[in-house]
Amino acid sequence: MCAFIITSAQKLNVVPMPAEVKLKTGYFTIKEPIAFIQNNNIEPGDGGIQLFKELLRVKYGITKFKDGDTHSNGLSTEIFIDFAKKSKDGGYEIDINPKGIVIKGNAGGIFFAFQTLAQMIIADKGNTVKIPYGKIKDQPRFNYRGMHLDVGRHFFPVDLVKKYIDYLSFHKFNNFHWHLTEDQGWRIEIKKYPKLTEVGSCRAQTLSGRYGSDIYDSTKYCGFYSQEEIKEVVNYAAERYINVIPEIEMPGHSLAALVSYPFLGCTKGPYKVMETWGVEDDVMCAGNDSTFIFLENTLDEIIEMFPSKYIHIGGDESPKERWKDCPVCQQRIIKEKLKDEHGLQSYFIQRVEKYLNSKGRKIIGWDEILEGGLAPNATVMSWRGITGGIAAAKQEHDVIMTPETPLYLNHAQSKNEDSITQGGFNPLEAVYAYEPVPVELDPEKSKFILGAQGNMWSEYISSKSKLEYMLFPRMSALSEVLWTPKEKRNWKDFERRLPAIFKMYRSWNANYSNAYYDLQPSIVRIADKIAWKLETKNASGKIIYVTGKGRSATFDYISPLVINHSGTFGAALTARDHTIISSWVWQEFFINKATGRKISLTVLPNVSYAGSGGFSLVDGVQNKEGMVRSAQFLGFAGNDLEAIIDMDSIQDIKEIMLHTFEQPGSWIYRPSSVSFYESEDGKDFKLIETLLSGIGSKNILYKINTKIKTRHIKIIAKNTGIIPSDNPGSGNKAWLFADEIVIN
Repeated sequence: MCAFIITSAQKLNVVPMPAEVKLKTGYFTIKEPIAFIQNNNIEPGDGGIQLFKELLRVKYGITKFKDGDTHSNGLSTEIFIDFAKKSKDGGYEIDINPKGIVIKGNAGGIFFAFQTLAQMIIADKGNTVKIPYGKIKDQPRFNYRGMHLDVGRHFFPVDLVKKYIDYLSFHKFNNFHWHLTEDQGWRIEIKKYPKLTEVGSCRAQTLSGRYGSDIYDSTKYCGFYSQEEIKEVVNYAAERYINVIPEIEMPGHSLAALVSYPFLGCTKGPYKVMETWGVEDDVMCAGNDSTFIFLENTLDEIIEMFPSKYIHIGGDESPKERWKDCPVCQQRIIKEKLKDEHGLQSYFIQRVEKYLNSKGRKIIGWDEILEGGLAPNATVMSWRGITGGIAAAKQEHDVIMTPETPLYLNHAQSKNEDSITQGGFNPLEAVYAYEPVPVELDPEKSKFILGAQGNMWSEYISSKSKLEYMLFPRMSALSEVLWTPKEKRNWKDFERRLPAIFKMYRSWNANYSNAYYDLQPSIVRIADKIAWKLETKNASGKIIYVTGKGRSATFDYISPLVINHSGTFGAALTARDHTIISSWVWQEFFINKATGRKISLTVLPNVSYAGSGGFSLVDGVQNKEGMVRSAQFLGFAGNDLEAIIDMDSIQDIKEIMLHTFEQPGSWIYRPSSVSFYESEDGKDFKLIETLLSGIGSKNILYKINTKIKTRHIKIIAKNTGIIPSDNPGSGNKAWLFADEIVIN
């Protein structure tokens, strides 16, 4: 038999950390059989008693149990369960005293209490089981604690979805947002419309390279859940006090539905289930009543499968191009006296909301549903930063915060990711530091922030191993953000618990990211040079480096390595016996006259793609075709790039280059023009040349040859501005992405 041992509240390895822990001297020794004594029948469910018994059975070899409503007169260990139906949702109390263990709470609270007890168990070689005397008083900070899973891009079988729910319940999440329909596949059986799964659940092939690479696997991809499987998952979650919120995308991200039933679209087809990622112009037609009849029939079946009071209807990234050209959509705008296509989207969402409200349900939509006017009872999920959430809360609408930065857990968690990710950089520390209640809201409006949610989009996640790798440990950090009182949240203590948390993952046979302890490279400026800075939180490891691939001679890293010449450099961590204990980190540098020089920007880049500011343009790193990393670009939404480089002295200049990037599916467009200027004093600039086009199809190079002597170079790259019609993202501000400036 193993032992339950806790030494002090400060060393309690529980996640999320409870609100209040008071431990006393001494231990309660547990004897078999363990008696679970209830003062009342727990409703709904059993408060997780059977699941806790199973944990004790499987993991700790405790097999003797008895149930009842009377004491055992000291013949067994008593766990007395005080079912307090009216207690705060999710709150609980645990009292460990010489007579036994007392748990108090409503059904959900009792379940969460058992999750805490489960984490207090520490394996021991002795033959006793002990728990320290003390009390825990705990309750969640937020009522909505959510995790999302996209099964549209890549499909996950029922067993893996259940495992995902297990992870949520252990961390005290209470909402599972199941993203079931997409352009790339319809994943839920609707009996009235069988073609949704017969046709819409399959795509001919799948993008296998980075987005925009046009590299496909040439393999048919299919998958969907039967209604029986859906109900099985919903019941499984309910036993763990988790609500399942289905998402049925509309009017955009619905190409799989249009392929199945072409009458749903404005052009009536032909359509094809999407094989790559991004945003598709073909959306559901808002002018035909047949669209709404389809949706109402579909939602009727969804309601039968999901008891959740919330139904997520998407509403995001829905281009308006087809509606602009659709006579019946335009007629709808006139008939309903709508202002424009944004008003038509609002009409669409409000019509669906009215129907769901009539069935006793509420809608959740992504923050685009704010455009054109918010539906009367809608809850807004704010993903494009926090602005949408603030706007909705000020209108006194409920809000769930899920900003892309830092709560998209499909984004990179290391600057040295060894596999393709969606882009962006959301490290563990950023997730833990996130505060769901914006400072812009006063206390009255803050009440409309229900909580927050981590999102897991599956464009580049197709296996259990990759899913867990992206999930852990960031989900553990988020659980503490949502559960633990703000004033009790402590990064240093969470950092202390990380080894124990990692041990917990291993006990589950779950994969996880060790990125927090990995070798983390960055590029810094030292005087007018660049240097490669290498850091690690792994105190037992030593950093070594090599000055070229294939070279066997290694050097001990002491301080940032000044890079004086172009080439590829590598670094790794070694143990005391000199064995390599990490993956190698490789970085290729391209040194030129601009590298490391002073640079100023007239307009700052967007905060989502700010890199290292202007230094990102002169840090000696260039993206290559097929190896594009968004974190290395500066992104300007609707604004021009204007950069001035000071080379510190008069230099002979023969060529000047600007590296940019184009990916229309992500609303990233090449500059409409790039102009190069020179100046000796940095004040009076003279135009050298303007280019209206660059070289390349994705990585676009703007290059001029010249013969000048000068000190200052200015480059102005003009943004496309508003994306024109018949292009992805039309009507929105275009992104301009710039990488490196090269001067030779």
